[in-house]
Amino acid sequence: MTAITVTQSNFGEAVLRASTERPVLVDFWAPWCAPCRALSPVLDRLADELADRFTLAKLNTEEEPQLAAHFGVRGIPNCKLFVDGEVVDEFTGALPERAIRDFLARALPSRSASLVAEAKALLATDSLEALRLLDEAAALDADDEDVLLTRTEALLELGRAPDANALIEKLATMDAERVRPLRDERRFAVLKARTALATATKPDADLALLARSAGAPGADAAARLAYALSLATRGEHERALDVLLGIVRTDRKFGDDVARRTMLTIFEALPADSDLTRRYRRELAAALN
Repeated sequence: MTAITVTQSNFGEAVLRASTERPVLVDFWAPWCAPCRALSPVLDRLADELADRFTLAKLNTEEEPQLAAHFGVRGIPNCKLFVDGEVVDEFTGALPERAIRDFLARALPSRSASLVAEAKALLATDSLEALRLLDEAAALDADDEDVLLTRTEALLELGRAPDANALIEKLATMDAERVRPLRDERRFAVLKARTALATATKPDADLALLARSAGAPGADAAARLAYALSLATRGEHERALDVLLGIVRTDRKFGDDVARRTMLTIFEALPADSDLTRRYRRELAAALN
């Protein structure tokens, strides 16, 4: 999509009226402005990628100083997003592409947002219906971060760890290749950790049987690890960490230090301010000394 050039003569039609149908991002620039020239190809690329989400318009402030003054342009490049004829958001300066993506993600209406919101409300009670809604959302935007992360949650709730892991790998690739850099890195890290725990657990594991095996006299580290993993995937993190800490204390070298590494994965899956994490980090540090 080619950006449209706007002037005093077509601003009302091309921006104000057009923004009642879809958002219009107006780039206020000038030929002598080096940051403007640096920003322009980034905006062009994003406008092509998100052609169904917004229209890009460019206004030369040297040729249209009255329009620039009317909209309060004090520094360039200055990009203002118009919706329903009004400026709803803006940024100034040649921001990095990731920052502009974040701006657009916040400012532009998402086609799939309502479906994702409905799916999130259903996750705890009807994960299958939530997944169906997320499939609809993915049909609208297969690479939307919120769709992919929420779909990962639904798949984990349904015990489909391999499918969840495929989405985690897709998100990691998109971020690494800067196709769509992640906005919510913390949420991604939590779901990545949860997926790793679920992937390492047998989906049909009998928790009671694992508990008996782990608690039997002379139970080996493998039996205790299997029990801890099963506990962790069920959200019983404190009991899982306690079992894993016991392995670290008695058989640190088992499985190439897998008990310690699994504890770290559980820490990642817990909230950043978790008291449980703080307590068991201290316990783990003491056990390693």
